[in-house]
Formats: sequence, C-alpha cells, structure tokens
Amino acid sequence: MRRSLGVVARVAAASITGLGFVAIIGSGSAQAAPQDCSVTKGIFDASAVCAPDGGSNYVLHLDCVGLYASGPFPLYAVGSYKVLSYPFTPSGERVSTGCTGMGPGVFAVATNAYVEIYNP
Repeated sequence: MRRSLGVVARVAAASITGLGFVAIIGSGSAQAAPQDCSVTKGIFDASAVCAPDGGSNYVLHLDCVGLYASGPFPLYAVGSYKVLSYPFTPSGERVSTGCTGMGPGVFAVATNAYVEIYNP
C-alpha cells in the first residue's frame, strides 16, 4: 500500500511539473481566426494584431490558470478562468490583455489565446 501511494505521489508531482513546463515553454506566436490575425502569447498575457476586414468586431480571448478574485474582496479561488479584451474593429493596431488584471494579488499563467468574433 505504501509503495502504491509513493508511485501515485511521484506521478502527480511529475504531472504538475510537466504542466508548469508546458505553460512556460508554450509561449510564442500563432495565426488565429477569424481573418488575418496574428496572436502572440506570453507567459502572463497575450496580444493580437488583425488586418482591417470591413467592420467586424473581434475580441482577444485569453485562457488563464492560477489564483484569481472570484467575488468581492477577499474571496479568491484557484483554477482556470478566461479574460476577454474590449471588443475591437481590426485596424492593424495591437490589442493586449493579461491574466493579472482579475483582482489584487492575482498570480496566473496564460494557457491559450485566440481571436474570436464578438457577438454582443
């Protein structure tokens, strides 16, 4: 029994270490939909540049994992959450958003970023 608990503990520790490594190494550039958008994801934030397309509104969607404010201060939670930029009409200007704007003392890493069409 003790041996199986030790194996489970080692597998869990390796999994958590692997997830942290992937979150850090996963930074970089990627092409994103809907049209002619370039998304650059960092460890804690992301930015997008989209070419003009005639008037569609987009938002930059950022998935984060970590400590975040889950309600009125001082309520916090640990887990995943999403951050959306303000809606924007593509004009070739850079739009940015980050995981750290969700309350004081927040610590989270970005896991995914993409541009999507804004539907109010």
